[in-house]
Order: sequence, then structure tokens, then C-alpha cells
Amino acid sequence: MFKIIFSRRMLVSFIMGFACGLPLLLTSTVLQAWMKDSGVDLTVIGLMALVGLPYTLKFLWAPFFDRFTLSLGRRRGWLMVAQVSLVFAIAGLGFTDPALNPAVMVFSALLVTFFSASQDIVVDAYRREDLADEELGLGSSFYINGYRVGMLLASGGGLILADYLSFTMVYLIMAACMLPGIITTLLTPEPMVSGGTPKTLREAIVEPLAEYFSRENALLILAFVLLYKLGDTMASAITTPFYLDIGFSKTEIGAVVKLFGFWATLAGSLTGGLMMLRIGINRSLWIFGFLQAISTAGFAILARIGHSLPALSGVIAFENLTAGMGTAAYAAFMASLTNRKFTATQYALLSSLMGVPRVLASAPTGFLAKYMGWERFFIFCVVIALPGMMLLLKFAPWAPKNKKSIKIA
Repeated sequence: MFKIIFSRRMLVSFIMGFACGLPLLLTSTVLQAWMKDSGVDLTVIGLMALVGLPYTLKFLWAPFFDRFTLSLGRRRGWLMVAQVSLVFAIAGLGFTDPALNPAVMVFSALLVTFFSASQDIVVDAYRREDLADEELGLGSSFYINGYRVGMLLASGGGLILADYLSFTMVYLIMAACMLPGIITTLLTPEPMVSGGTPKTLREAIVEPLAEYFSRENALLILAFVLLYKLGDTMASAITTPFYLDIGFSKTEIGAVVKLFGFWATLAGSLTGGLMMLRIGINRSLWIFGFLQAISTAGFAILARIGHSLPALSGVIAFENLTAGMGTAAYAAFMASLTNRKFTATQYALLSSLMGVPRVLASAPTGFLAKYMGWERFFIFCVVIALPGMMLLLKFAPWAPKNKKSIKIA
């Protein structure tokens, strides 16, 4: 067991997770704070969620990475291209001005999300091909933990640094933090692939999609993937302006929301994984989904209380704990849907749908919060989470007739 835990494959999973998590919040949380400081209207800040569209559409170019091979290898070659491009894109975003040149800022942010989404595609495929079947669960855990560390560094660390340095310097530091991922890509071996690779783009595109959509309830399951975390995602999409509006400083946000919340999320992921061993994926999706909705209501309570560090800590602890649990069940469910023969394209399709709420549904959050008020907005987010839960009645009932839960692939 210790030999597996401390193996090269687990270390690579962790570092690749870190490299994937780092860019995500640089175009949302940190950029929101920068725009707020620059006097950009709240509605415009909400609409900036649209720069995350590449995370939603990445399945469109995922087959391209399956079909073509570069000099470093099919996975390592494309990883190197995505990661080096990310370094320059993140640095370039830091030299923009949200108030004076919003168009340049939007374009730079789009470049960051495009190359970040491309890195996600290749890392997901590399992880599935590099790990043995019995190592997939542990490797995914290392990846998720690395992802959280990357998000923590970018958002928590970035916000704290922004109280003492310019945002330009913050983005340059974050660009340099991509170097561990690049070094890992250079040193790690190209995974061996059995069963051959697609010979044409048509083969890379059509076969994985045809295999998935031939399954029973295929469209219904896609709807569930789209809706399950909708309310939670909409609520969290604009929390940074919310915290600032009710009087918290960027340092308080960075320390409590990001650093404290980080450990609560890891605890939630671990708790969720252990609970799934006992109660199965079906019941976990139900329990964790309802807990996520309840935790979103905590933001409405905080809106009424106002500036209170104990209240903020309690709300964040519960929200991140339940979000970690929900993500653990969500990831297990996603793994159960993926055919290993078509991992890259199928996983890109499913994870793209996961990103739809973060982009499209999050876009009007600034408008909704502005005209509904923070308290009513968060109550609305609680209500909108319920349709996704109801879809579980069809393919993941609490007590299935065959007494079996969904199995992880």
C-alpha cells in the first residue's frame, strides 16, 4: 500500500491536479476582486463568467488530442503546449486593465480558460492511461487534492497578496507557479495505450459519442450532470463581491473563505468517500445533494447577519464540507459512466456539461443579486437545486429494486 501511495504515478497525479486547479479561479474569484477594486459594475462582473465557456465546450476539440501525436508523445506533447501557453496567457492577463481596456482583459481571460480547458482534457486522459485499474481511485483522490491546493494558492493566496502587491504582480507570480507542472510533463513517461488509437478524426469523434448515446437514459443522465450542482454553483459564482459588500476585507476573505474553507473541503471529500463505502453512490447522491442545498441557505443567513467572522467561519465550514462530499459522490458517478476505451472524449463531454452551470448559469448572477438582494438571491439558489435532485428518482433511486447502487467503473 505504501509503495503505491508514494509512487511516481501518485505524485504525478497530485502535481497535474495542482496545475489544473491553479488557472481556474484566476479568471473568476481573483479577477472579480480586481474588477471590484477597479470600480466595474456588479452586473458586468457577473457576465464575466462567460469567459469560462471553453470549460463547457472543450469536448469539441478533445478528439483532436486523441487523434494527433506531437514529438513528446500524444499526451505529454499536448500537455507541454497547453502548459507553456498558460504561462504566457496568465502573465498577459496580469498586464491588462479591467477599467481602461475591458476588451483586452476579456480576450486575455479567454486565452487562459482555453488553454486551461485544453490542459484538463489531456491530464484527464493521461491519468486514466497512466494508472492501473486498482490505482484509479487513489490516483483520482491525489488529483483532486492537488486541484484543491492549486485553487487555494490562486484564490486564497492571490487575494491575500493583492492586499500588498499589485494585481499585475499577483498574476506574474501565479504564472510562475505553473512551472512544477511543466517540469513534471518533461520528466514523466508517456503512458502505454492498449487497443490502438484513432486513425481518423471521424473515428475519434463518432465512436465514443455513439457508444455513450446508445445507453439507456443517456440524455436523462446528461441532464442530471448539468443540474445536480446548479444551485451550489450559482451561489458560489459571485460570493467574492458578496463578502466585500457586507464588509469583509480581502485578507479576511483569503484567510477564512479560502484557507479555512480548503481544509473543510478536503474533510468533506474524505468523509464523502468513506460514507460511499457504507451507503453506496445512490444514497450518497441524495444525502450530499440535499446537504449542498441546505448549506447554500447559510449564505442567506450570513447576508442577514452581516460582518461577523464567527458566522462567516461557520457558513464556510459547512458549505465547503458539504461541497466536498457532493463532489466526491459526483466524481464517483462520473467515473461509473466513462468507458475506458473512449476516456478522453467521453470524460470531456461529461466534464464540459459540469462546467455549463459555472459559465452560463453563473452569468446572470450579478444581475439577479443586484435586483433581488443577496438574501433572496441565495434562497433562489436553494430552490433551483431541487430539479436536479428529482432526476435521481429515475436512475438512482434511494432503494433500487435490485438493491445495488451505481458501480464505479
